[in-house]
Amino acid sequence: MLDFLTVTKALTDENRLRIMMAMRGREMCVCQVTAFLDLAPSTTSKHLSVLRQARLIESTKHGKWVYYRLADPEKSSRAVRDALHLVLSNLSSHPAILRDEERIQEILRREDSICADLDESDKDCLHSLEIHSLETEVES
Repeated sequence: MLDFLTVTKALTDENRLRIMMAMRGREMCVCQVTAFLDLAPSTTSKHLSVLRQARLIESTKHGKWVYYRLADPEKSSRAVRDALHLVLSNLSSHPAILRDEERIQEILRREDSICADLDESDKDCLHSLEIHSLETEVES
């Protein structure tokens, strides 16, 4: 029952649902999630921690960055499988999720254009949060 309670608790926040929907078919680093949600990094990390505790997302470290993705339903408990199915099938056409997807695509395009001219060794040091911060400074 604890697994079920942990999963249902994780689903009670709109930002956590938005994070799950954003990770459909992709890995995302903390910086990318922070940028698209437009929240403080500490708030984003807390949401990711709750989702990870519920085993709804998994993490992988690449260099100094941690990337998150939805849990693999094949390797998950029934509560996680059911929750993933419920969220993904019910929210895919929600207007907020569609807006988020546009924002994520914009962030990924900006990352690609800024990083396109960098050497491979330099790409790891400039990351989404820095890119997002640079653009905010330019727009001000």
